[in-house]
Amino acid sequence: MPKIFNMIKINYILIYGVLISFILFAISGCTKDADTTNRNYELVWEDNFQGSSGELPDATKWTFDIGTGQNGWGNRELQYYTNAPTNVSLDGEGMLAIVARSESFGGKNYTSARIKTQEIFDQAYGRFEARAKLPRGFGLWPAFWLLGSDIETVGWPQCGEIDIMENRGQEPTLVQGTVHGPGYSGGGSITSSFVLENSRFDVDFHVFAIEWGLDFIDFYVDDNLYQRIAPEDVPGEWVYDHPFFMILNVAVGGDYVGSPNSDTKFPQTLLVDYVRVYKEVN
Repeated sequence: MPKIFNMIKINYILIYGVLISFILFAISGCTKDADTTNRNYELVWEDNFQGSSGELPDATKWTFDIGTGQNGWGNRELQYYTNAPTNVSLDGEGMLAIVARSESFGGKNYTSARIKTQEIFDQAYGRFEARAKLPRGFGLWPAFWLLGSDIETVGWPQCGEIDIMENRGQEPTLVQGTVHGPGYSGGGSITSSFVLENSRFDVDFHVFAIEWGLDFIDFYVDDNLYQRIAPEDVPGEWVYDHPFFMILNVAVGGDYVGSPNSDTKFPQTLLVDYVRVYKEVN
């Protein structure tokens, strides 16, 4: 067989293989899309943070964790959480600002804020989302997350925890989505990362969300699905079958991020444009 014919035959096989691979990829992508786009959501709760500059967040929607908690909220963090307007307030332009500061207070060297909807609003299942711009710097730990509303009776991690967005301030292009439950908490949690290309999370606003159903939790950044967690993915009990409440905070230091260093500039701000919760309707 002539050499030129062999080359044509080989090239044809290669092209055919690439074409088949592309078709299979497209089919799998369509299947994933079809599995998510059939959901129909209705808005049931939101905060757009309207108000005058310096006002505290709406007391009918949010309450505060104050102090340091036992061992720095369990992660050896370095901040004292306050409800002072210098740490948490509206900016007058439709944003909530949670500000971490380098200042001595309550025996700690940093102050910040942690707000939550505990005993005010909770929900099982649906879509939870926040549009936010993150702080940046080694040792900063902004987060948008959920805790099971039964935490006071069953404790953690039996109550369940869903971290919609966590960020190490020293990794400004990466966020993580994580679940903690009995048998898979702390360093044994189930987690995945989303990496932002050609930008950083402290440069512009992004939407961090989950869509949560009976047997799945899907994690999104800007509507890009990057992780699905299902009951078969967890090595322990699936505890995501009851209402959870929301938390927004900026921690400083702790096991997850380490301590600030000489390059960390303060104050640092988590700016939140809105928080919205939806329920699925038929």
